[in-house]
Amino acid sequence: MVEEKDNPPDEAEVEEEQLDLVAAPQTPQGPSEEILVPRYWSMVRGQFNRRFLNRVGLAIILTMVVVALLAPFLANGTPVFVKHQSQIYFPILQTIWPIKKLNLYPELKEVSYKDWEKKGAEVYYTLVPYSYDDYDLNSILMPPDSYHWLGTDEQGRDVLSRLIHGSRISLAVGIVAVAIYVLIGMFFGSLAGYFGGTVDMAVSRLIEIMICFPTFFLILTLVAVLPPSPFYIPLAIGFTGWTGIARLMRGEFLKLRDQDFIVACRAQGMKNRRIIWRHIMPNAISPILVSATFGVASAVLIESSLSFLGFGVQPPTPSWGDLLSQSREFMDIAWWLTIFPGIAIFLTITSYNLVGEGLRDAIDPKLRN
Repeated sequence: MVEEKDNPPDEAEVEEEQLDLVAAPQTPQGPSEEILVPRYWSMVRGQFNRRFLNRVGLAIILTMVVVALLAPFLANGTPVFVKHQSQIYFPILQTIWPIKKLNLYPELKEVSYKDWEKKGAEVYYTLVPYSYDDYDLNSILMPPDSYHWLGTDEQGRDVLSRLIHGSRISLAVGIVAVAIYVLIGMFFGSLAGYFGGTVDMAVSRLIEIMICFPTFFLILTLVAVLPPSPFYIPLAIGFTGWTGIARLMRGEFLKLRDQDFIVACRAQGMKNRRIIWRHIMPNAISPILVSATFGVASAVLIESSLSFLGFGVQPPTPSWGDLLSQSREFMDIAWWLTIFPGIAIFLTITSYNLVGEGLRDAIDPKLRN
């Protein structure tokens, strides 16, 4: 009997073996028997959808994202459509960046749409016909009614409009901050876990130094030093919150770098950069997604806390924390100023936590029912 020699696998076979590792385990089968093995992310999606609360949390998050993206078309004091003397206008486009830089309707700058409406023009507004900075001194601290569904604040501004536009700041800060510290954490964690030795020691010491400082007070210090701007808040959160992601990524790389498919990649002479980003990273990304989901909820809470303390977004730009901060003086006589922003923050944080727990249970086989 002639003994066949094992030929070294080519790169395509190594990649196929890697995909098999992240899918389901194979079972012995005959030469003519075919078994359909579900893909990994299909299994995760099916496991995630089993829990009703996971679907509810995901639906709330998607709804809030859609509301934040369409905020100018949902709450705006400028009409959406105007037909006057056979001329058709879309004035709302002049309030949306970057379209407003085009100056589409210069003849509408000094126009009073209410006067046009009295003269018989067709004027159609958004669902909430108030901008977040529209002041009405005749409607100060009005409770919820048919005109202002969630009431008005101490300056006559519509609370629902400010909540809708405030969602853009709160969600954008949370998502951008998490994106920043996930990228930083993945970079340092992958270097420490893959190369080990001196690189691992240097990154680990850097992580320990960062952990020594209380995160929230470090963010407060950075925000107090930097000029007041919504762009610096996610930067401050991102550059101080990457340590957890880095430690998690380091652990995943330490677990995967000695697997057989990685050894085969090294034997073929692949560069370290290709091994890290093409072969190890896709297998180590799952727990990072779970941590990032929890991180968005934490970042939204931090932004709300900063705005509540006066270090966040500056007026008149609305944010949920700023709405809560302004309601402190009127809690006894204007309950709606506290209740509705608090509900928005609670629903957002709870929804992201539900989705994070659902992803964790779906990805980790030990936690599956």
